[in-house]
Amino acid sequence: MAGSQAAPKKRADARRNEKALLDAAAAAFVASGVDVPVREIAARAGVGVGTIYRHFPTRADLIVAVYRHQVEACAAAGPDLLAAGPTPYDALANWINLFVDFLVTKHGLAEAMQSEDASFQSLHAYFIDRLVPVCARLLEAAADAGQIEPGMDALSFMRGVGNLCVGAGKEGAYDARRMVALLIAGLRER
Repeated sequence: MAGSQAAPKKRADARRNEKALLDAAAAAFVASGVDVPVREIAARAGVGVGTIYRHFPTRADLIVAVYRHQVEACAAAGPDLLAAGPTPYDALANWINLFVDFLVTKHGLAEAMQSEDASFQSLHAYFIDRLVPVCARLLEAAADAGQIEPGMDALSFMRGVGNLCVGAGKEGAYDARRMVALLIAGLRER
């Protein structure tokens, strides 16, 4: 069929460049926010500015790609942590720590996502669709092992974690990771 051809696969060097760009952009966003100059991202990635624009024609395209890349990394970590053990509860706690890292390093992304740019419209649904099932599986495995109270709703739990992360970086004395650790400890079966 002429109209149903799959998109050509990217060359290995193009995939490496794209990953380097996404990692460099994520680090730059953490350090300086999403408005960091493109030339700084290019320098971090060891590529030219033109390479960034070849992969991501607009800043919004880059922000969306970084966000999706990090969501995918967090989603992929869940099953890996569960398989690695030592217990489902430990896997859940370790995954939530990755999730906290994901949340607290989105410096400036919340404001960008509130913009009128259509590129950002589907990101929240993507986040929910990819991460809630992973969290649900980890919660279910820990409950099945008798390590936490059963019946915790994954979305509600993730919202609670998110709410605990809101103050991160705003007040020097506030430790989101410690607050989340207390929440995780509270899940333990009594």
